[in-house]
Amino acid sequence: MSETSPMQRRPSGELEASVLAALWAADAPLSPAEVQSALGGRLARTTVTTILSRLHDKGAVSRSRAGRGFAYSPIQDSAGLTARRMRSELDKQDDRGTALARFVSQLTDEDEQLLRSLLDGAEDGAPGAPGTHGTPGTGPRSGPGAAP
Repeated sequence: MSETSPMQRRPSGELEASVLAALWAADAPLSPAEVQSALGGRLARTTVTTILSRLHDKGAVSRSRAGRGFAYSPIQDSAGLTARRMRSELDKQDDRGTALARFVSQLTDEDEQLLRSLLDGAEDGAPGAPGTHGTPGTGPRSGPGAAP
């Protein structure tokens, strides 16, 4: 690829993020043409349709029949999608304990306190809190002897 190429490659995931942002901002499901319009018309409709199809295959959006095509809606909000991606990456690890330990070691003090608070709420059975894994005061357990 030459340095003067008029077509610059976008960072991985940028188009999907843009399409999801358009769907999150909408009050109703959108057709590919409506997503294209919401993005300022800077992408071809075929590109938008391909991105929506890929997001559907990944389980990030749902679709319903709308005329001869489909209308798309996000399945989760931005935070839910981030959580799902984090879980997906964790599920790929053979050594979950090490992956979690490295993640926690890179948290800011504020994020660490927030995570502790969320885990404490989960252990107390707080409504809407994440799962109830772990021993009080020690955080979640993982590895061969961990409870499912």
